[in-house]
Amino acid sequence: MTKIDYRPLDELMTTPDGLPMVHRDISWLSFNYRVLQEAMDPAVPLFERIKFLAIYSSNLDEFFKVRMANHRYLLRIGKKTKRELEVDPKVIIKEIRRIVNLQQELYSQIFLEMIVPELRQHGIFLLRRLDLNQEQKDFVESYFHDHMLPFVQPVLMVKNRVRPFLNNAALYLTLQMQPLDGDHPGDEYALVKIPSDHLPRFLKLPSAPHRHELIMLDDIVRHSVSWMFPGYKIIDTFSAKLTRDAELYIDDEFSGDLIQKIRESLAKRHVGPASRFVYDREMPADMLSFLMGVFDLERYDTLREGRYHNNFDFFKFPDFGLTNLQNQPLPPLPYPPLEQARHFFVAIRERDHLLHPPYQSYEAVIRFFEEAAHDPRVTHIKITQYRVARQSRIMQALMDAVKAGKQVSVFIEVKARFDEEANLSWGERLEKAGVNVHYSFPGVKVHSKVALIRRLEKEGPQLYCYLGTGNFHEDTVKVYSDFGLFTADQRLCGEVARLFSFLETVKVPQLAFEHLLVGQFNLRSGLERLIQHEIDAAKAGRPARIILKLNSIQDRDMIELLYKASKAGVKIQLIVRGICCLVPGIEPHSTNIEAISIVDRYLEHARVFYFHHDGEERIYLSSADWMERNLSYRVETAFPIYDDLIKQEIMDYLQIQLNDNVKARVIDPGFKNAYQKTDSDLAIRSQLETYYYVKRKMEQMPT
Repeated sequence: MTKIDYRPLDELMTTPDGLPMVHRDISWLSFNYRVLQEAMDPAVPLFERIKFLAIYSSNLDEFFKVRMANHRYLLRIGKKTKRELEVDPKVIIKEIRRIVNLQQELYSQIFLEMIVPELRQHGIFLLRRLDLNQEQKDFVESYFHDHMLPFVQPVLMVKNRVRPFLNNAALYLTLQMQPLDGDHPGDEYALVKIPSDHLPRFLKLPSAPHRHELIMLDDIVRHSVSWMFPGYKIIDTFSAKLTRDAELYIDDEFSGDLIQKIRESLAKRHVGPASRFVYDREMPADMLSFLMGVFDLERYDTLREGRYHNNFDFFKFPDFGLTNLQNQPLPPLPYPPLEQARHFFVAIRERDHLLHPPYQSYEAVIRFFEEAAHDPRVTHIKITQYRVARQSRIMQALMDAVKAGKQVSVFIEVKARFDEEANLSWGERLEKAGVNVHYSFPGVKVHSKVALIRRLEKEGPQLYCYLGTGNFHEDTVKVYSDFGLFTADQRLCGEVARLFSFLETVKVPQLAFEHLLVGQFNLRSGLERLIQHEIDAAKAGRPARIILKLNSIQDRDMIELLYKASKAGVKIQLIVRGICCLVPGIEPHSTNIEAISIVDRYLEHARVFYFHHDGEERIYLSSADWMERNLSYRVETAFPIYDDLIKQEIMDYLQIQLNDNVKARVIDPGFKNAYQKTDSDLAIRSQLETYYYVKRKMEQMPT
């Protein structure tokens, strides 16, 4: 197997003043390699390994649409990346291309040398056109003429004269041909679209009993190209795809109609400049050079891949009903204290409740809104929305609430990348239903995951709130691991109400946030004070400990403060799924810092901040990663846990993850992604352990 050698360059590993700090995109590529590790792991069921190939490809596509596009933009305007590392865009582009090329070679090896042979062992055969028998050829040819012919759009390319437009992320076959008449010697080139945007990528073929044979759409087009170019001899065919820059580049968010500017930018997204041209690594150099000329590409725009692209289509690989090749089901566990409560809001007023989907059912969250919509005592419902499911019971509950005469307010962040159109559409539906809809702030994203309900009770108006680490999204909640807190604690609910007042009026609250840490107000300074407290404790010889569970850590100031804490003797443990620009285990900066990353069947999405705080154990759950964008340019929320039982529950979850010796990888300066070894003789797979921990806890709970 191809070995991924990161050989970090000095300027990609340190800031100009010598602070150890990995470039965020090199760290991200190391994370995406951890996804590839799952595709290589023979202990992972076969169809799940195929899904990890899809996840890797989907991740990489988004990376090139956004991050690589940003580097190319900086290269065009002649600027270095700001603040974090002051890196020359040429250097980072070159290193990204080198690493991705190696990963793509490994990807092809995994698929051809591991996945395909194992599929055959289970009677599944992925055929190419030369493998087809006569019955299958007839089937493929009929399918092409009946279903594909209107979409393939064959074009003969002529340099400087015929320049077809390549649709963003669409698949194409490039053809190397020669005229049969012989009057025009030499190769000519043509382009044919592979219509995977209209038709399934995998087609089941007529097969013998107990055999499952299928062919990819790409190879059906390959089989059929000679009919599209009569008079030519087809020499060879090679696949290609162009990914376009997906950044919106809104020139001035602070003037004019921001929503209209976003709509106009979205219309341009699919015709933006190239961010990546991927091609079959077997493509001849002359053909690649011709295509680069036709499509006005530079060398750094191009990237070698295997025979097939858009491999995120592996999400739709047929399973033929073979459930033994999939993950064993872990059905979400009910949360009876709320799901079965006769008086829902009374149950929340009696005590706080922690929900941990997808291990636990999301039904309690949905019921929070549906109960509010139909409860005659509820007067107000407020919620923030960053990403929304296509079919949403929560959104329906909000519209039902308006019909019932309640005041409903929704803040929709329309700058949520790749969800802009969906969020605008939901905003229009809600407005038509009578919901008060508020939209994005210029220059700032609202990323908080909070909801508030006001209910009239005997003692007077009572506030209830739900604070989460993940979106109110009924689809992603099935695979994203998050925390959510139901509470009627007025210390928290009052400040959530204050946050909504700010979102609705854009007026700075007169009272400061004392319990919540809120981006744009006290999030950064509050975290700094908590870290400094641990530093002071360590210097005074008292116990000092920090545990951080994050998606990403990149903010230079926070990393520098953690280094300071490590030097002071604070024990720091990090659980970082994705980007980790901090470098653990480096003398003298980070000898007291350990970091792991967990990639498994669920996407680790919860953010948890633990501080020993002289034994008081301050624990916050949050929507915020420790990236400059989250701490400086977003409205985020970190909320404290006050209930001692819930505190212990969260500590149990963290300890399970820290003890993981099956899916945890060690984050180290060499990007080795080695699996963590522990003293335990027992295999501890944290996500599985968490599921059964929750199950035991629910079974022990009084009915």
